[in-house]
Amino acid sequence: MKKTIRIILLILFLVASYLIILGFFPKNANRFPFLALLFLGDLYVFSAVKIWINQKKNSVRYLLSFAYWLPLFLLILAVATSVSHLSDKVFRNATIYMFGFIFSAYAAKILPILFLLIADLIKGVRHVNHKVSKKIHGEQNHSIGDKITRSEFLKKAGLAGGGLIFSSLIFGMLKWVYDFKIHRVQIHLPYLPASFDGLKIVQISDMHLGSWASSDPLDEAITKINSLQPDLVFFTGDLVNYKTDEAFPFMKALQKVRARYGVFATLGNHDYGDYTRWPTPEAKKQNMTDLYHFYNEIGWKLLNNENQLLEIDGEKIAVIGVENWGAFSRFPRYGDIEKASQGTEDVKVKLLLSHDPSHWEEIVTKQCPDIDVTFAGHTHGFQFGIEIKKLKWSPAQYVYKYWAGLYENLLEGRKPQYLYVNRGLGTIGYPGRVGILPEITLFELKA
Repeated sequence: MKKTIRIILLILFLVASYLIILGFFPKNANRFPFLALLFLGDLYVFSAVKIWINQKKNSVRYLLSFAYWLPLFLLILAVATSVSHLSDKVFRNATIYMFGFIFSAYAAKILPILFLLIADLIKGVRHVNHKVSKKIHGEQNHSIGDKITRSEFLKKAGLAGGGLIFSSLIFGMLKWVYDFKIHRVQIHLPYLPASFDGLKIVQISDMHLGSWASSDPLDEAITKINSLQPDLVFFTGDLVNYKTDEAFPFMKALQKVRARYGVFATLGNHDYGDYTRWPTPEAKKQNMTDLYHFYNEIGWKLLNNENQLLEIDGEKIAVIGVENWGAFSRFPRYGDIEKASQGTEDVKVKLLLSHDPSHWEEIVTKQCPDIDVTFAGHTHGFQFGIEIKKLKWSPAQYVYKYWAGLYENLLEGRKPQYLYVNRGLGTIGYPGRVGILPEITLFELKA
């Protein structure tokens, strides 16, 4: 009877919550099913930890309960008030870490939920088996003394695993997010002109400036970049998260990037302003105008389906940049490799900046055998994974065939083609990194 009453009360609570959101925040009512699902997951895990919480004295019990439900409360507040849109104003830093805390809390609950489901399934099977055995053989003693049951072990293992995940994600926000790692890559190109032998290129990607709490860590990254004394610097897209004005506080820092022959950039899917609501089409257009102006102000050459020829001692190579092109339909396809390559037909070596690595697989390797090296980003390596010696794993590999590092396309009768996928300098969504560190890549081209 108590369970029935609880279920009825739960249904009434969900209905009342939906009506409140619909009445006061109608634009966000479509997000209610997602919030309801998270709430049910919270209840499920709380049922496993409340026995331990109830053993504490009142003050500790209230504090633990408050801490447990805080992520859901903050998420509801953010969805209801669209507080994320304030992140570029007064509450910028607070919202960055708030959403990081919310993400960490719910990511940490995935493992406990999975283990609890398995434990409850085992418990249910054992219960049914006991009922059947009781009918067939009569009352039996199934006591196992003080030994922990399999389902109880799974519950505790799931909760312990969830705690480990949560602490790792929090540490990833506070420490590893700015633990910049320099990757050194040497690429041999058979047709590289002698005057370009030993050319040093630094690649950075996916800065997502709207996710940086301050410019101090960016200054540190730029100091590392300049210390490498690059001949060229390539930036392969996603300067911001939603709007160009996220980049304005970082203009002075980005103006400090130095390269002998210049800094070249291309656009990523986040740079077009497609992930936020604009009051008018003109406002969105102005956002792009502001972006182009920003690149001019910091002195970076933005290559929008165009190229730049570099000449040393009468020999030339081509730096080509395409706008974003992604194999997944949810990403824009503004990249035009034919237009971008016009005028480079007689150049022996061509370097391509293309944000999304799927462009290399779907277009470059099939239609452009003369492109030697493609520099991409986009995946971030999912900001989570394991990279230890020969062990390289990330959830990114289940979405992208090419997700981090150097890849080759070696076909008989054609010159080799290379793709390098940068792990990104910044973050999106979760403002941290675990296992996949922010990357600065130094390339040396050899003939």
